Amino acid sequence: MQIIRDLYTLRATLFSLRKDGGRIALVPTMGALHEGHMSLMRAAKAHAEHVVTSIFVNPKQFGVNEDLDAYPRQEAQDAAMLEAEGVAVLWAPTMDVMYPPGFTTSISVSGVREGLCGAARPGHFDGVATVVCKLFNQVCPDVALFGEKDYQQLAVIRRMAIDLDMGLEIIGVPTARAEDGLALSSRNAYLSPDERARAAELPRAMREAIEIIEDGGAIPTALEGLRQRLTQAGFAPVEYSELRDATSLESLVDLNAPARLLVAARLGKTRLIDNMPLNPVN
Repeated sequence: MQIIRDLYTLRATLFSLRKDGGRIALVPTMGALHEGHMSLMRAAKAHAEHVVTSIFVNPKQFGVNEDLDAYPRQEAQDAAMLEAEGVAVLWAPTMDVMYPPGFTTSISVSGVREGLCGAARPGHFDGVATVVCKLFNQVCPDVALFGEKDYQQLAVIRRMAIDLDMGLEIIGVPTARAEDGLALSSRNAYLSPDERARAAELPRAMREAIEIIEDGGAIPTALEGLRQRLTQAGFAPVEYSELRDATSLESLVDLNAPARLLVAARLGKTRLIDNMPLNPVN
């Protein structure tokens, strides 16, 4: 596996990989890799001959009071994991390569970015869209893969790729979970042992709410029960628990289309997010 930090070497390497007609898959990350990321790498290999992974901790998607400085950075460990999975290239640009002096451009995707994490983290999805657009332009992949755990992010990227005629396939990969159901996340490392045990209540409460809704129960009642159950488990605050259309992310009052239940809640100092699919009631 090659570790590349400058655009000239990246483009020369990708040109060589493409010479025989091989497809290239891109998996963007911010590092601190875990099994959830590895599931993305394995999925990528099913869609392309060559997998490129990027690691860049993007300051433009962190708010003023968020954990940019504390975000874990472990490139050597990450690189070993990627090499074991057969990744061809680790694209690890420096800050000056990604945002050179004088950089002023920002990409904003309206609609799907509204509400949910977009309300809690102003400017976050503009930072995501901007860095992902740059990564697409740098790597020019045939396909890019993202985890469904960050579902609103996935919706923003899909909308951007369509609106800007980027000509690549965006694939969402189902959320990887621990044995107790908690979605795998780099931020789980911030949880204390007691918090980690209580965190498993999040997916359990979500599944119970989904069962109520898919059985024809009242959506507001199910969502309120979900919030109460999380509060009793020690989550505070529960930032949102909403049922949204799976494509447009518009709020739903009836389960009449494929949907997602999306939740964000804090446990101690850690902000956890999760989402799960729902099927329309027949």
